[in-house]
Amino acid sequence: MMRRADTHNERDAMQAWICDTPTGVEDLRWKSLPPPSPGAGEVRVAIRAASLNFPDLLIVQGKYQMKPATPFVPGSEFAGVVEAVGEGVTHLRVGDSVACLQGTGGFATHVLADAARCIPLPEGFPYVDAAAFIMTYGTSHHALIDRGQLQPGETLLVLGAAGGVGTAAIQIAKAAGARVIAAASSAEKCAVCSSLGADATIDYGTQDLRTALKDLTGGKGPDVVYDPVGGDLAEPAFRSIAWRGRYLVIGFAAGPIPALPFNLPLLKGASVVGVFWGGYVQKEPKANAAMFRELMQWYAEGRIRPVIDGTLPMSALPEAYARMGSREVKGKLVMVNDAAAG
Repeated sequence: MMRRADTHNERDAMQAWICDTPTGVEDLRWKSLPPPSPGAGEVRVAIRAASLNFPDLLIVQGKYQMKPATPFVPGSEFAGVVEAVGEGVTHLRVGDSVACLQGTGGFATHVLADAARCIPLPEGFPYVDAAAFIMTYGTSHHALIDRGQLQPGETLLVLGAAGGVGTAAIQIAKAAGARVIAAASSAEKCAVCSSLGADATIDYGTQDLRTALKDLTGGKGPDVVYDPVGGDLAEPAFRSIAWRGRYLVIGFAAGPIPALPFNLPLLKGASVVGVFWGGYVQKEPKANAAMFRELMQWYAEGRIRPVIDGTLPMSALPEAYARMGSREVKGKLVMVNDAAAG
């Protein structure tokens, strides 16, 4: 059932973070604008919550693979209330609650959204959770279940396990019946991973990754490696992988893109598997829709739940970016407008 929401408190104007030149967070401007009118196939959404993802940092630095025309409003993922509907939109109505991932537009009070990208929210789905759901769980489910073919009883190593995609990967892997080793950069982050059901943790801030993996797997190594970090962790993780292992390349949060020696997959009979969920959405929309039906069911059953590090007012976006840059965030940071808790 789609949730209907009260819209009596909508503002007459909108505010948004504007990126005129993608030269960094410090050049974003918080600006008042007239509310836009939806065109054919669009809806105007009053944003209640928008989550901060690593690509949201890269895009304002001009380092992301998608480079929108300037000026643009960053913020790829958001949830809110439909307050105007464009021509040809029949599956959404004014007052419906939706979540959306469309690459830009989320760090604002209002946005024009492609109606086809809007996912109606079930009754009782909080906006803050909805804003932190699509990208991390979509990426992790596609990575582990589709690309990684993770099987019950297999061992998964999650690098950067306390981050947004990492916490989602832990929960999805446990729902799939796998054993999870969560690796993170501090004892505090490892404790978060344990609370989510990780069977074992590695603090690679103080422990040697290869030695710990050898001890935890009896020398066999993990069957699947989930790597959103890259950098210096990639090679030791791959050297530890099990025979016929699958190394899932999610992203490069550490910055440097690793260059693995090609003899490693040869000697291990292992696969390096690219994970580009955005391409999957475009090329296999029916499979993606079926995946989200399963994820929504898991949420309803309490098997998965976004880890929210904290919420901040939308106007405090630079502070949120700074917290993300400190690498102390556990789960997701979410920016909120009025009534976000509804």
